[in-house]
Amino acid sequence: MSDVTDAEIDAIDVAVVVYQDEGIWNLAELPLHALDDVDAIARELRRYPGESGALALLAIDEDFVILVRAQGTLVRVLLSDATAAPDWVLARTAIDHLGVHVEVDETDPSPAGDLGILADLGITAAEMGDLLDDEDLEPEDVLAEIAEIVGFGDEFDEYLED
Repeated sequence: MSDVTDAEIDAIDVAVVVYQDEGIWNLAELPLHALDDVDAIARELRRYPGESGALALLAIDEDFVILVRAQGTLVRVLLSDATAAPDWVLARTAIDHLGVHVEVDETDPSPAGDLGILADLGITAAEMGDLLDDEDLEPEDVLAEIAEIVGFGDEFDEYLED
């Protein structure tokens, strides 16, 4: 159990699980019990079927995104802005999961983790880096762009409208 506060949970703008089953993209809300930390998210993702694993997309406080992808025992993580780690428990658990030490430079926010997390689904590491660097995109917009490129854009847009 982590130290995620109710205020941090309330600051989560999007928390969705995406998986492909028999060629059809499915989206489901990531349950609250899975929002304790990255490991809890990964455990939740393993409950979903999927030819290419299951993916969690999170947008937090209009500030940063976290992607977690579970493919069997392999768990891949991408945090869009490592400078969020000191202030946000979920961001800190992403850094902890990655097992890296991140020098936090508030003037140069940079991602931490696997930029190639979705390379097999159509977004190269370079393209992901460009998406995360685009200052004109809010975190939800970054997730919408990812959804569009990967192929579940309509489903994601519909989820956001509900």
